[in-house]
Amino acid sequence: MPIYKTTGKRDGLRKYLVRVNFMDESGGAKQVTRTAYGLEAARDLERALYTEVKEKKENPTTRKTVQQLFEEYIAVKQYETRKTTYASRLSKYVHYIKDTLGEVRIDRLTASVLQGWKLGVEKTGLLCSTKKEIYSLLRAILNCAVKMEYITKNPLFRIGNFRDVMSIKPDASYYTPEEFERFIGVARSSAQNCETNKNTYVEWNYYVFFAIAYYTGLRIGEILALKWGDISGEYLSVRRSMSIYNEETPPKNRSSMRTLQIPKPLMVILNEQKRRHKELMSGVDGLRVCGGTDVVTRVVLAKRNRTYAEVAGVKRIRIHDFRHSHASLLASEGINIQEVARRLGHAKVEMTWNTYSHLYPKEEEKAIAVLNRVGCSVHDSYTI
Repeated sequence: MPIYKTTGKRDGLRKYLVRVNFMDESGGAKQVTRTAYGLEAARDLERALYTEVKEKKENPTTRKTVQQLFEEYIAVKQYETRKTTYASRLSKYVHYIKDTLGEVRIDRLTASVLQGWKLGVEKTGLLCSTKKEIYSLLRAILNCAVKMEYITKNPLFRIGNFRDVMSIKPDASYYTPEEFERFIGVARSSAQNCETNKNTYVEWNYYVFFAIAYYTGLRIGEILALKWGDISGEYLSVRRSMSIYNEETPPKNRSSMRTLQIPKPLMVILNEQKRRHKELMSGVDGLRVCGGTDVVTRVVLAKRNRTYAEVAGVKRIRIHDFRHSHASLLASEGINIQEVARRLGHAKVEMTWNTYSHLYPKEEEKAIAVLNRVGCSVHDSYTI
């Protein structure tokens, strides 16, 4: 019987335990237990619990699949996120979630189902940071289901996130100052030859781009969106970025909006580029530093990057690695990690430290020398 007497009274009414047994959608035995005082109240509660269980079974929202839920989630996110972020989430879902979980109903996402999905992602060999991004996406999708009251809690929390256990991060590729000088020398010669033989300044855009990347550590989109109005005296301000769709967007985050002092070698390069633009038209503040009225494409940049490296006889690094080259040079010279993080526009110093800490000069001998001095004047006869 689902109604049981138990010890205890309230207002003269006996205490009852009301228990309803039922089978969930996956065939598992479940039960709900509540307390009531008085037999009539217990019977009313029993009927209410049966109704609640029945309605829950018949609720069509619990029958939604992960695919249907994702479509609701992404329809909202396309208006709340940058295009690049939207495209990244869509790609991660299609490649790492859809095939395994897309047709699974959200009320049937058991721990074993999710653990199976997680194991499949583990086998892809992706970096742990990427696997964590995929986990975060699925977590956000299921949090949406909780918010919409399709399910009561997020089942993904039962299995936990991916863990980076005893893995070694690959060192970021970067140019040493000597390698960069060889690379940028080829870029400059190429621009000069193009100007002389073809009477066009277009090749200078790529030379200037790579110089800015190395001397400032700006992101690709930040450089492409940079305008002459963003440069005042010896300072450069990051105010916008250029998406992969060649659309101006706000910088990546709040810390990305920063002002940097320009080193002298880059200042010479920028002054030369500005002179070229002034020869073509007046009122250059609204022109892009790399491209003028046009937008330098990433595809062409990648081709120039490959060509310049081959001619210079240096290893080819990704364009993003010019940013690493900037940070690596500063880190190897012992520049304060907070300043390196500020120049890169990192939201957290930890991000910078995790990437570049191994490049900082070893301080162990200096630390021991300081400790050795403590007390030695008192204990002159101290020996080891």
